[in-house]
Amino acid sequence: MLPLEKRIVLIPIDFTEITLFALDQGIKLANVIGAEITIINVIEDHGFFNKYITNKEESEFKKKLEKDLETLSKEKSAKSGVKINYMIAHGKIYEKINEVAEMLGATLVLMGTSGSMGIMKFIGSNTLRVIRESKIPVISIKGTKFQDGLSSILLPLDLTKETREKVAKAVWLSKLYGNVPIKVVSVSTSTEKTIKNKIKRQEIQVRDFLLQKGIECTTKMLGKAKGKTLAETIIGHAESVGAGMIVIMTQQETNISEMFIGSSAQAIINGSEIPVMSVVPAPKVLSGVHL
Repeated sequence: MLPLEKRIVLIPIDFTEITLFALDQGIKLANVIGAEITIINVIEDHGFFNKYITNKEESEFKKKLEKDLETLSKEKSAKSGVKINYMIAHGKIYEKINEVAEMLGATLVLMGTSGSMGIMKFIGSNTLRVIRESKIPVISIKGTKFQDGLSSILLPLDLTKETREKVAKAVWLSKLYGNVPIKVVSVSTSTEKTIKNKIKRQEIQVRDFLLQKGIECTTKMLGKAKGKTLAETIIGHAESVGAGMIVIMTQQETNISEMFIGSSAQAIINGSEIPVMSVVPAPKVLSGVHL
């Protein structure tokens, strides 16, 4: 049993279908882990309002927005029994979400996203920016297939980017859901025996650690599927084993940029219909698992 603590799930809402779906999934998560929810709508200060509407129209819009958020939170709370707060913030969407998450001491951020075109591409862009700068895990939801609980977690390992923090967060998530199984997977594009042996040793190390924590674990080494990217191979495997969540590390261990999201991580976030929990490592990252 995890120690009692106040848990808060922060969910950005703009009343699009995907963010409302994310709220429903967040309510299910909050019920499982004993959390409350804060929904937030961010109005960009230099966006639509400043260009096209009068101060009076802006004021009326904000009053309606607040009323809509209040109605939504009350209705969802009454149906689910989950405490749901709401707030409106002003500024850049991704900056305000992370600022509010830190101010509230949120446990995690849950966001609806999409990799498609138009307005949904803009939403997806903000999701990536939130993930890039977040100090807490961010769960991104792209698909609209409702999940009642969590069947298992897929944990991809990578020799060049793996950290003990990602394994620890996978354990944390598993225990929130009552020790759900973790499926460890490595994708090797090398034919060198030494590389394959190193990957296998890492898998065994992680497996033994998870078993010590009382979590059922399987390991599998994959070759990159023909004609598929690394991200597509991981997503395809997650779908084939029925994983309910993919846990990834989103910041590469390089000196190129402190706020760089690796291309494979970004492709998984944009391409996966399965929810993805993104973990950004602390400033001092420990290479390798070393558990």
